[in-house]
Amino acid sequence: MMKVFEANITHQVSDFLRKKLNRTTTVETANQKMFDACGIKHFFDSEVEFEALKEIICSTENLVEEPDRDEYGDFQTNSDLATKVAKFLKQGSSDPKIIIEPTCGKGNFVIASLSTFKRIEKIFAVEIYKPYVWETKFNILQFFIDNPDARKPEIEISHFNVFDFDFKQISKEHSKEEILVIGNPPWVTNSKLSSLESGNLPTKSNFKNHSGLDAMTGKGNFDIGEYITLMMFDAFQNSNGYFAFLVKNSVIKNVVFDQKQRSYKISDLQKLTIDSKKEFNVSVEASLLYCKLNETPEFVCNEFNFYNHSKLINKFGWVQDKFVSDIERYKHSNDIDGVSPFEWRQGIKHDCSSIMELDRVNGHFVNGLQQEINLEEDLVYGVLKSSDLKQTVIDKTRKFTIITQKKVGQDTSFIKKEFPKTFNYLHKNKSQFDLRKSSIYNNKPDFSIFGIGDYSFAPYKISISGLYKNYFFNLVLPQNRKPIMLDDTCYLLGFDKLEFAAYTHILLNCDMTKEFLQAITFSDAKRTFTKDILMRIDLLKLSMQFSGLKIKDELDEINERYNLNIKLDKWDEFIKAMKPVHSQQLTLLEPVVKYKKRRT
Repeated sequence: MMKVFEANITHQVSDFLRKKLNRTTTVETANQKMFDACGIKHFFDSEVEFEALKEIICSTENLVEEPDRDEYGDFQTNSDLATKVAKFLKQGSSDPKIIIEPTCGKGNFVIASLSTFKRIEKIFAVEIYKPYVWETKFNILQFFIDNPDARKPEIEISHFNVFDFDFKQISKEHSKEEILVIGNPPWVTNSKLSSLESGNLPTKSNFKNHSGLDAMTGKGNFDIGEYITLMMFDAFQNSNGYFAFLVKNSVIKNVVFDQKQRSYKISDLQKLTIDSKKEFNVSVEASLLYCKLNETPEFVCNEFNFYNHSKLINKFGWVQDKFVSDIERYKHSNDIDGVSPFEWRQGIKHDCSSIMELDRVNGHFVNGLQQEINLEEDLVYGVLKSSDLKQTVIDKTRKFTIITQKKVGQDTSFIKKEFPKTFNYLHKNKSQFDLRKSSIYNNKPDFSIFGIGDYSFAPYKISISGLYKNYFFNLVLPQNRKPIMLDDTCYLLGFDKLEFAAYTHILLNCDMTKEFLQAITFSDAKRTFTKDILMRIDLLKLSMQFSGLKIKDELDEINERYNLNIKLDKWDEFIKAMKPVHSQQLTLLEPVVKYKKRRT
């Protein structure tokens, strides 16, 4: 195998080009010869390219190391998988005249289409990476050398950034022909590409128009494959034909979610799961997203196994105005789908763990740099991470953290006056805080944190990890009479009454809640649980499923196991607090209910 323009080329193709172009003197003649041979328009973009290729193929082999393609989120589809996708589409009655491949890579989907569909009249392929443009051309030429009697459609391969290419013009020019949009767009997010200073980005990275804190803290981040998918729907939803993209499962979920608002003219949405480890040697959950174009909009997606798509695995999408991950399971638990009367919150965020997270060793605090430090105790609180949420009731922590504010944006100058040891420590490490990259810290007081408020200082909390697929909620009690904090991988409800927290804990850990959460969460999501998910649990509706006797039995079990003394006498008050829905947390100003220490 040789390398020409950093692109793989077989000796057979090289020999063919050498013989075909040996006595050719102009790029116009060369392009006509190549069009006759393989249907590619403008095989050479310039006289310079033409002369350079002739010189290379007439010289010794030029081996070049494969470049790093991480910048482009590049996971090339192998020819076998591309062929299987094309055959799947043909079995589903797709027989297009126009093929669109917006990120063609080395051209395996183009080759698969040429070998599978017999009515193709034109192929449009776009690729930002020039060596892949050449490799696609060489692979197409190889195909027609191997298949001289094959139909030769007109092929346009454009060296272009997909975000700047005019796909809508193709849609207008071929509005009457059946089309197929096929491909494997990059499996990478805009933030990843930005960190690599890649040019392979759309002009507006916040394409879903998230505003304020949402955009700054993650919701503005999106998958490039998702952006390109929606680009294709924008351009071709009114075209007759089909769509088939290999994308991450999270992209498919987001596309189906956004379909409620966008109402693209797509139907028969299917998610066909693939073995990403086998096909791409990556540990990413991915599937083939398939749908029909120019149809009445549909809002549900059927899930199958790509390799054996005869049996329906799952159905997810919109049930009226609710988005669910398992429609069948949802039917058994949808009674509690509503709005939580208490507001779920995310834990504290500081992005400076080596300085802010502490261990207590022999009575002293030790930071992440293994430095022993001397602090006042006042601003130090126990903190729980997702990995700590293993027990039913938690009143001890292995880690501690410094809480510099009581609410977001609070002036931190008081620390210097009231807690000089803590201030000296923080000030000594100010450079570490200044290195924080998130824009949420811009123009904020020194040592600022986020995810902090009155709820953080509530003595009793209900917590759950956002990261783990564990449908279990914890009851968090004070540690040494100080409230325990949670980090930003966790979600919490804060209460000033132990009874309210205990009642909530019982409701959230019942079978109906678990089934409901299983019906609305996606196991392959980066965060299984989010605030949006948790806010859908209507605790008031859920409480109607319980008798007083059942609640009392659950309380007795908690009391006996953890040596507590929680009674049912505030149940009516608890129910009243949930009517009507409160927009704020319960007040934190009432006296803390005393509790007995847990047995050691």
